[in-house]
Amino acid sequence: MRVLIADKFEASGLAALKAAGCEVLNLPGTKDAALVEAIARNAPDVLVVRSTKVTAPMLEAGSVKLVVRAGAGYNTIDVGTASKRGIYVSNCPGKNSVAVAELAFGLMLALDRRIADNVISLRKGEWKKDEYSKARGLFGRTLGLIGVGQIGQEMIPRAQAFGMNVMAWSRSLTPRRAEELGVEYAATPLDVARAADVVSLHLALGSDTKTLVKAEFFEAMKPGSFFINTSRGEVVDQAALLNALREKKIRAGLDVFANEPASSNGEFKEEILNEAGLYGTHHIGASTEQAQEAIAAETVRIIQSFKETGKVPNVVNLAARTPATHMLVARHRDRPGVLACILDALRAADINVQEMENTVFEGAEAAVARINLDKAPPRETLERLPRENENIIQITLVELKV
Repeated sequence: MRVLIADKFEASGLAALKAAGCEVLNLPGTKDAALVEAIARNAPDVLVVRSTKVTAPMLEAGSVKLVVRAGAGYNTIDVGTASKRGIYVSNCPGKNSVAVAELAFGLMLALDRRIADNVISLRKGEWKKDEYSKARGLFGRTLGLIGVGQIGQEMIPRAQAFGMNVMAWSRSLTPRRAEELGVEYAATPLDVARAADVVSLHLALGSDTKTLVKAEFFEAMKPGSFFINTSRGEVVDQAALLNALREKKIRAGLDVFANEPASSNGEFKEEILNEAGLYGTHHIGASTEQAQEAIAAETVRIIQSFKETGKVPNVVNLAARTPATHMLVARHRDRPGVLACILDALRAADINVQEMENTVFEGAEAAVARINLDKAPPRETLERLPRENENIIQITLVELKV
């Protein structure tokens, strides 16, 4: 199996892929037209990326069967095109959770104690103890979490260790689950905004979360409170945040921005970067040695599973529900041509197969095929099949509950 890696990847991961029998093409920094050409020329089975965008021309250029995002999100991959071409898209969720939570708390502490401003003054030869002795402190404050997935859950024990109260909202959070996590349940994001001294975002980017945090949210926040975003810049209406920094004196710690540069190095100019109330980092939340080693190991596990079993862990673009309305269950002897006979009959009846599995019993004498169909076959077809093939023991049709 040939694997093309288009971004920086840990040496341990490269070695593990080679040990697993993969042919590895390590081409970090290859992107845009150059990556299209590299895919067309090398015909990799698997494409591994971190920050590099995966576009339709890349997916159409060769014979890629699997794209692995060596990280948690996958919004930089054209999942729609991948799905149309039958290409698996997988990611590595949860492997950077601790690293991102650590940075979120770093930003929180930096805002409260104005650490960056302290450093800048000292490097200028200035001593301003009076000015920098006005921190509020985190003990007893309320941390409001928007999103309690794996990263959000890593925030909870850290906040509690600082003596903070935690309130949380998530699309899937229930009062019972909140009690299990030891946090106060919030029914809406605005409830979090109103109550929190510090708001921290931990949401994946999707159609339902894009600009979820907008002007109404910032209007509900306490004047002078902190806003932390280490998830995705597009989750926030950046213009509304800029206005909140100016009008409500909210202070923000951002690791992500709405219009980040496509490359790792380059010029970056945004109006919000000039605000005194903003502390920013360079989208480095997952960039610790621990996190990258864990992500590399997970990437290797995904590729090795695909190579050895054809199954893809963490796949994100399989249909949650197919158009299947009926399931054909065929008990049959484990002989050549049985499934071909069934499939030929279904094709003759203009019936499309949505999903199929064939389970073989011990001894390999008999098997059961379960075939999901987009409509019911005619009774005549069902009655004819066992007569036409003596190795078909029984045919049963089950109507699926939609």
